[in-house]
Amino acid sequence: MFEVVKDLIGEHATLEQQLADPGVHADQRRATRLNKRYAELTPIIAAYRAWERAGEDAVAARELAAEDSDFAAEAKSLEREREELTERLRLLLVPRDPSDDKNVILEVKAGEGGEESALFAGDLLRMYLRYAERQGWRTELLDANESDLGGYKDVSVSVKLKGAAPAEPGQGVWARLKYEGGVHRVQRVPATESQGRIHTSAAGVLVLPEAEDVDEVEIGPGDLRIDVYRSSGPGGQSVNTTDSAVRITHLPTGIVVSCQNEKSQLQNREQAMRILRARLLAEAQEEAEKEAADARRSQVRTVDRSERIRTYNFPENRISDHRVGFKAYNLDQVLDGELDAVIQACVDADAAAKLADAG
Repeated sequence: MFEVVKDLIGEHATLEQQLADPGVHADQRRATRLNKRYAELTPIIAAYRAWERAGEDAVAARELAAEDSDFAAEAKSLEREREELTERLRLLLVPRDPSDDKNVILEVKAGEGGEESALFAGDLLRMYLRYAERQGWRTELLDANESDLGGYKDVSVSVKLKGAAPAEPGQGVWARLKYEGGVHRVQRVPATESQGRIHTSAAGVLVLPEAEDVDEVEIGPGDLRIDVYRSSGPGGQSVNTTDSAVRITHLPTGIVVSCQNEKSQLQNREQAMRILRARLLAEAQEEAEKEAADARRSQVRTVDRSERIRTYNFPENRISDHRVGFKAYNLDQVLDGELDAVIQACVDADAAAKLADAG
């Protein structure tokens, strides 16, 4: 069992030697890549060594128990520990999503429900910003189209790790936020409702891994049409008098990205290009998943943006994730950024599905 780990031990030792060489750190990109792989392998190696020790100790305890019954309880305890380590090691050996360590671009769009949906989109944005703050991540507003009552028709933010050090396995920005993509439904009495009736509306969340390296996405010199126009705010009021807003159309795919949040046309263009690259990368990854016969079906299901994934019921203070059957009655805390329990339920379900697929 776990013969594959022996190869990983050799790779881990090689990486350790390479990272000890000062010359390696002259190439920052290579050093980052090596550090990332080293961080991925370290918990696997540690779990494997603990698993081996538990096995050896259990054998010794059983031998002693044959002569002295006082060791029987210790033998059983060590056997349980080894079973737990076996399960942990199996989980660690499940192939990781290659995008798990990427930063993300997160977009929230109002859907059915008019102004109430836009207000809910604003609530979702605040929830994600507070969650990012709790995680110690950095956020940056890329573009926003506000509604008349202070919500958002659509808004885009980037979410990043702080510093250059890679995240712990499974704790990267994409690793945690990738399960948020989909239709989010809200049930509550809208601020615009005078009769006190509960309404249902929805907002869509799109989560994209950000294309960090230029070579991840190829954009040809003739692939873009760039239009500029005058920015406008809520109610169509002009917010500046220059053509600073930018609309970029990727001609081969028809993807259109608009940005008007910055006062400078150059800044809006840069933000729009970041969003475009992320969308193109996501499209390429989705296409690769469709073509691969052994694509991870669980991941496709959990990130399927066509499905209603979650309901936020204000009268009952209840949050329900329909993909994994998660339910809790702390909606107020979740909307304040306490999302870990909801996300962990999706992580656990995804890992269980992958283990089942792996046999």
